[in-house]
Amino acid sequence: MTTLHPPGAVVSETGPARILRVAGRAARPAAHRLVLLVVLLAAVFAAVGLLPGDAAGATADRGASAAELAARRTALGLDRPWPERFWDWMTALPTGDLGTTARGEHVTDVLSGPFPNTLLLGTLALFLAVGGALLLGSWAALRPKGRADRTIDTLATTAFALPEFVVSVALLLLLSQWTGWLPAVTLAGPDGTPESWTMLVLPLLSLAIPQIGWNTRIVRGALADQADLPHVRAAVLDGLPRRRILTHHMLPGALPAIAAGIATSAGMLLGGAVVVETLFNYPGIGAVLATAITDRDTPLVAGVVAAAGAAISLLLLLADLVRTTALGEHR
Repeated sequence: MTTLHPPGAVVSETGPARILRVAGRAARPAAHRLVLLVVLLAAVFAAVGLLPGDAAGATADRGASAAELAARRTALGLDRPWPERFWDWMTALPTGDLGTTARGEHVTDVLSGPFPNTLLLGTLALFLAVGGALLLGSWAALRPKGRADRTIDTLATTAFALPEFVVSVALLLLLSQWTGWLPAVTLAGPDGTPESWTMLVLPLLSLAIPQIGWNTRIVRGALADQADLPHVRAAVLDGLPRRRILTHHMLPGALPAIAAGIATSAGMLLGGAVVVETLFNYPGIGAVLATAITDRDTPLVAGVVAAAGAAISLLLLLADLVRTTALGEHR
């Protein structure tokens, strides 16, 4: 029997139907990002091949003869075209094999220590950036066009405009060189992680401060858009407390824009980590990538890019799911 619904009635979706709808909407951007990652990895192989020198010469023993270098190039597969080497690398990637470095180590073994350190630093910076942005953006949104709103907007714009290396140098001078409060460099313990939590503070702040500025502006703008909606104005006229209006009427509608900003920050944080880790001698993928480029080590460079790209793609996928779910609930 067909069920008739009155005109204008909203028919709610069942659980499985809603899951399928959300998954369907997230599948297309996920596939698009996968294609972009493959293109980026191909570009890595091509770009490293265009650099002067090659992995055989960069990693060979001093005084190696021309014959020895030629034999080493053959052993590393450098006598083959880069598209062929890229295809072999890509076909092994689904099995978790990232290849072998020019020095004979498995790429997964080389990344197994530094990459978790980078993820730790990036995750802490992301949480700090999100928490700070929500606090400052909400504070400014509750006082539109007031002194606090103008001050927060100026500070957020300034923070986001500063590159990570500028923030790093400023913090290094202020909190290490001039005051001696924090260590200037990171020393790795026997397990490869920083010896002390204090060694995380300067790299963490250097990464988080620009992203606090970026996300504060996004939160403030998203909340400002919500403040003009009829249901929010009605809540204000009803005399509801400002905090309740913020948490129950403004933030839920602003969530899609905020989630998109957070996902963008994740990519910026992993990109900025390479610079920050180098400045503070942090034991992450920054040092690995610098060494790999010096060695012209294509599999290792591609492995770093693949690991970082997978982490960023996962966060973007989660942001897509949050955004899709939030938009579906507010239609």
